[in-house]
Amino acid sequence: MARRRQAVTIKHVAADAGVSLQTVSRVINNEPNVRPEMKERVQASIDKLGYVPSIAAQRMSGSRSYLILAINDRERTIADWQSRQGTDWVDQMLLGGMLTCAERGYRMLVELIDTHSDHVERELGAAIAALQPDGVIVTPPHSENPLITGLLAKKHIPFARIGSKEPGHGIALTMGDEHLAKLATEHLAGLGHRRIGFIAGSEEYSLADWRIDGWREAMENAGLEHEGLCQRGDFGFESGVRAARALLDLPDPPTAIIASSDQMTLAALEVAKERGLTVPDDLSLISFDNTPLVRFTSPPLTALDQPIAATAARAVELLIDEGRDYVSDTPVVIEGDLVIRGSTAAPKRR
Repeated sequence: MARRRQAVTIKHVAADAGVSLQTVSRVINNEPNVRPEMKERVQASIDKLGYVPSIAAQRMSGSRSYLILAINDRERTIADWQSRQGTDWVDQMLLGGMLTCAERGYRMLVELIDTHSDHVERELGAAIAALQPDGVIVTPPHSENPLITGLLAKKHIPFARIGSKEPGHGIALTMGDEHLAKLATEHLAGLGHRRIGFIAGSEEYSLADWRIDGWREAMENAGLEHEGLCQRGDFGFESGVRAARALLDLPDPPTAIIASSDQMTLAALEVAKERGLTVPDDLSLISFDNTPLVRFTSPPLTALDQPIAATAARAVELLIDEGRDYVSDTPVVIEGDLVIRGSTAAPKRR
């Protein structure tokens, strides 16, 4: 009876070829100093038995696993998937990361870790032990969680921190959040808006404050008053509703609003409609994220396009090419752009 493929191990290959486990491992990992005839003998046994090398076998000689592990926030990711509302952070991260990995002969895997859990170190440690990645990409808020970054540093695993500027271990990368917020504010000021509101994201994310900084700087550069024009949300729809209502309830309400997520911008659009305001005639809106949803609203939303795919791709390149040898005092910045659609226009005269 033919041996079932899933039962074949590196030991079977070594026995069939009449060589040591270490020799099989060296052949699997395509290491130098393996005689051609020995390589042919081992490969013949692999083909004969239908053996598929496992991660454990690839790691026997201390070689690379050719795996890059991306860590994303469990709670938010699952909520986005279950809502089926078009958020595509993970999709874009995989687009950039997986394609770049494939070009280099690597694979990318995604693990969801709960950053709020008391067991975050155990969860991450289990994933690392099982997969033995050559590098790890951590995304907000994990990228600023010292339990996570500290564990990776302790285990000497190269890692990239997206959305982090803090000094320390790992490769810090940002998507130019201040720059994007300034772009949006400058666009609205250029259209003639003088009262430009801002709906910020959760304080848990440093990038939420970076965006406030960019908005505030652009407002000051344009000579515009910004006091009282910033409201805090948590990136979710309901928080956007509360923030938009607070801004539009002001005695002198804004004629334009920038919101730090598509969900909060959709909330502002809903609030505008419930108050009989027309977008963009009565209120201009600009969103962060530029997820698929914003193309199908009425009107389509002007949005700041975060270069998630390009940032993930750059993280993979740096992890593979430089890894632990990478040293820099400043973060790598991958800047996005403003995509102008139908939700912005010159304000009406009051």
